[in-house]
Amino acid sequence: MYALINLIPLLSSSMEFTEEQEALVVNSWEVLKNNSADLGLKLFLKIFSAAPEAVTLFSYLKDSKVPLDQNPKLKTHATIVFIMIGESAVQLRKAGKAMDESDLKHLGAVHFKLGVLNQHFQVAKTALLETIKEGGGDELWSQALSDAWGGAYDHLVQAIQSNKKSN
Repeated sequence: MYALINLIPLLSSSMEFTEEQEALVVNSWEVLKNNSADLGLKLFLKIFSAAPEAVTLFSYLKDSKVPLDQNPKLKTHATIVFIMIGESAVQLRKAGKAMDESDLKHLGAVHFKLGVLNQHFQVAKTALLETIKEGGGDELWSQALSDAWGGAYDHLVQAIQSNKKSN
């Protein structure tokens, strides 16, 4: 599993993660994290629905006869990724970093090796925001919450991408 603390400092005012955004993310994560396994799987199913070719990025899915929504390896991976994104977002402002540098180097290397492109990250961002909206319900969802999670996700992606080619 990934240690979820440290790396890229907040680099510019356009990427600033505000106290208000932090509060929105922290409060919503308290609701979302209790359903991480289901929400993580929903996230990946949304990604694969929007970009079916993304399935080929996962060696254990390429020749699998198990339906995606029942694949135990996908369920495990999806849960880990959803928790990593959530925990990274929650600690972003406090730590001033997306996560630990060694974890980012690993994620960067893996994403680079697989040929993950900017547009893949954008598909994942849209899927993440839709998943959070569904997971939190209308009483939790707002444009401000979308902006907060979107900003936190952008920080994480920027940190991963800055480590893609250095490995």
